[in-house]
Amino acid sequence: MVRPTSKKQIQNLQQAIKAAAWNQIAEEGAAALSLRAIARQLNITAPAIYNYFPSRDDLVTALIVDAFTSLGDSQKDSIKAIPANRLQARLSTLGIAYRDWALTYPQRYQLIFGTPIPGYEAPADITLPAAAWALIPLIETLQGLYQAELLRVENLAKLTPALRSMLGAWQAFVKVSGMEVQIEVLYLAFVIWSRVHGLVTLELGHQTPSFITDPGEIFRREIETIQKQYLS
Repeated sequence: MVRPTSKKQIQNLQQAIKAAAWNQIAEEGAAALSLRAIARQLNITAPAIYNYFPSRDDLVTALIVDAFTSLGDSQKDSIKAIPANRLQARLSTLGIAYRDWALTYPQRYQLIFGTPIPGYEAPADITLPAAAWALIPLIETLQGLYQAELLRVENLAKLTPALRSMLGAWQAFVKVSGMEVQIEVLYLAFVIWSRVHGLVTLELGHQTPSFITDPGEIFRREIETIQKQYLS
């Protein structure tokens, strides 16, 4: 059995396992992920992997957390150089960065947003904080626009009691992390994300009409349309 003898070695083997897993997902899909196949690829015994990931599901969960964290970091980094008062520019940059990340890391995108893996159920207490992190830059930007009275919410349809309750639960969850966010901001964060997400999903799945030879053109126009629709 391979037994790492230092923290550095442990980190290296753990990362090697994840890297091999991503390669396997790219070649065969997430549903075919196998710890034994990864062990063979790394020329180690299966029990060596179990020291880090006792089961396939534990490895999948770790990959999901890494993917959401990578997305959130990419979102945050994309607006780092844009002044905090240039909120409109930040919003459009976040949209473009979302697509760029998905095209750069399609396996990560498909793992967290694609077809569910049979028999796997993500543990919410582990994956939900990482998923929330990915949306924080968008929520913060929209909240800034709201506070600056640049976010159009007056023309939105009336909130139903059921929707207000759901958004209120989300609002309470966000508040625990120290963010004070308006309910309408969360609604628009979800709606704007869904529009951006939908176009990216169609593009990655090669499901756009054959006439659309450059999906990026439609994507960029949609980003501009969102700006015109929701910003003053």
